[in-house]
Amino acid sequence: MFCYQCEGTQRNDGILGCNTLVGNCGKTAETADLQDLLLYAITGLSSYATVANKYQISKSDVDHLVLEAVFSTLTNVNFDPKRIEDYLRNVVKLREELKQKILDFASKSNTIIELPTYSSVTYKPADSIGELVDQALEIGFDARTLIAGEDIAGMYGFVLYGIKGAAAYTNHALLSGGNIESAVNQLHDALAFLAQESTNLNDYIDWAMKVGAANYSAMESLDSAHTNKFGHPEPTQVRISNVAGKAILVSGHDIHDLEKLLQQTVGKGINVYTHGEMLPANAYPELKKYPHLVGNFGGAWHKQKVEFSRFPGAVLMTSNCLIEPQVAYKERLFTTNAVGWSGIQHIKDCDYTPLIEAALNAPGFTSDAPEKFITIGFARNTVISLADDVVAAVKSGAIKHFYLVGGCDVSTPDGDYYGDFARMVPKDSVILTLGCAKYRFNRDDLGDINGIPRVLDMGQCNDAYSAIQVALTLAKAFDCSVNELPLTLVVSWFEQKAVAIMLTLLYLGLENIYWGPKLPAFATPNILQLLESRFKLIPISTPEKDLARTLH
Repeated sequence: MFCYQCEGTQRNDGILGCNTLVGNCGKTAETADLQDLLLYAITGLSSYATVANKYQISKSDVDHLVLEAVFSTLTNVNFDPKRIEDYLRNVVKLREELKQKILDFASKSNTIIELPTYSSVTYKPADSIGELVDQALEIGFDARTLIAGEDIAGMYGFVLYGIKGAAAYTNHALLSGGNIESAVNQLHDALAFLAQESTNLNDYIDWAMKVGAANYSAMESLDSAHTNKFGHPEPTQVRISNVAGKAILVSGHDIHDLEKLLQQTVGKGINVYTHGEMLPANAYPELKKYPHLVGNFGGAWHKQKVEFSRFPGAVLMTSNCLIEPQVAYKERLFTTNAVGWSGIQHIKDCDYTPLIEAALNAPGFTSDAPEKFITIGFARNTVISLADDVVAAVKSGAIKHFYLVGGCDVSTPDGDYYGDFARMVPKDSVILTLGCAKYRFNRDDLGDINGIPRVLDMGQCNDAYSAIQVALTLAKAFDCSVNELPLTLVVSWFEQKAVAIMLTLLYLGLENIYWGPKLPAFATPNILQLLESRFKLIPISTPEKDLARTLH
C-alpha cells in the first residue's frame, strides 16, 4: 500500500507516506489498495454522469452510490475490504447501466453523443480480491508518481482529497434531506477531470478551486438541511457528566441518525449521549425536545479507545472517525452509513433495534456524576444576531481581534498547539471555534467581553459554512473585505474534510491562514511554495511566535 491522505501519515524507508502492511490509522494494505481501485472506477462512472447531466438523463442512484462510496474511502471511515469490494462492483455495474441509458437516449432522440474514452471508463474488475489488489497497484499513487512526477501526483491528491471531503459533506446533506444536485454534479465534473490523467499542473490548480466551490455548495446545502429540519442552533448549556441509567453513545457527524435513534428510543428508559463531533447536536431546538438526549460524553475522536471502553452502554458510529475497535467494547459497537469494520455489526436503513437491545443488556451508569456543563450553540444565526453588539465592542476598543481556532483534532501532542494558542489569546480578543480541535480548550473558562463569551463554539467541522457567513456579515458591517477584518484563521487539519474546507477558503480568496500541525505529505516543496506565494498560507510555528505576528 501507499497512502498519504491524512496528517497521521508516517515515514518508512525514507518515503513520506504509509507504505507498510498497515497504516497508522489501522487500515490494511488490502483495504487501502481496494479503495484506490474504487476511486479509479468512480472516475469512470462520473465521466458518464457528466454526459447524463448534459442531456438531463436521470441518475439519482448514481449520485447516491458515488457519494457513499467516496465517503467510505476517507480516513477512519471504512476498514472492511468486503464492503469496499461491493462498492467497487456496484460502481462498475451502475456505470454500464448508465452507459446503456445514454445509448438508448441517443437512439430514441436521434442524437449523436460523444462518450468518454478514458481508461477508467472501460475498466473491468478482476474476479478475486487478490487480483483486484494487483490491478490497484497499476493505478495507485506510487505508479502515478513514477509516471507524472511527485508534483503532479501531489496536486492530483489535493484535488482528489478535496473531492473526498466535499463528497462527505454532500452525503451528510443528502441524509438530512438537503438539495445536493448542484454539489454532486460539480463533484462528478471534478472526478471526470481526474479520469483524464492530466499532466498539466495548472489544470490541477484550477480544479482545486472548482472543488472548493463545490464544497461551498455542499456546506450551504448541509447548513440549510440542518436548520430547516432541526431549527437554528441556540446557546445551550450541555451536561458533560453522566446520568444514571441505560445508555447509548452516538459519535460521528450525521445528526439525521441521531434524530432517528432518539425517535426509536422514546419511552425505553435509555439515555442518549453525544460524542466527538456530535456534540453540537445538543444545541438544535428540535433535538432538545427529547429529554433523553442528556448531554455529551468524552472528547475528540482519537480518545475513543479509552472512552468507549469505559462507557457502560452501546455505541453508534455514524461517520468518520472510527479507529480500531477494542475487545472491551467491540460487541456493543455498531456502524452505519459508509462506516465499516470487519466483524462489527452494521446498521442498515436506520433500524436501530440491535443497538437498542445491546444498550438494554449493558449495565448503564449506576449513579449520577456531579453536574458539569459547557456552553455551545453559537452558530451563524446567534452570532449574526449579536452583530451590532460586536461591532460596537470593536469600535469602542473592547474587542481588538477575532481568532478562528478550529478544525480537526489530531491524535498526537502536536495538537496541544491549538489549546495553548487559545489560552494565550489576549483577553480583549474573541475566539470562534468549530470542529473537534476545540476539545483542546473548550472546558477552559476564558471569560467574556461585555457579556459576549470569549469562546463561541460554532459547531461541527460541518458548520464551516456558518463561520464563513459570520465573517462575511462582519465584513459587510465594517464595509471592508474579509481579509481586512481583524480576523485570523488558525486551522488544524487531519483528514480530507479539512482539505475540502481549506480549498473552499482559498476559493473564497481568504489569505494568511495559519495551518498545521504537520503539513500534508502530498504537498511537495514546490506545491507548498505555490500555496504560500499564491494564497499566503502560513505553516504554524509556535503559539507565541504566531500570536505575536497576528498582533502587529
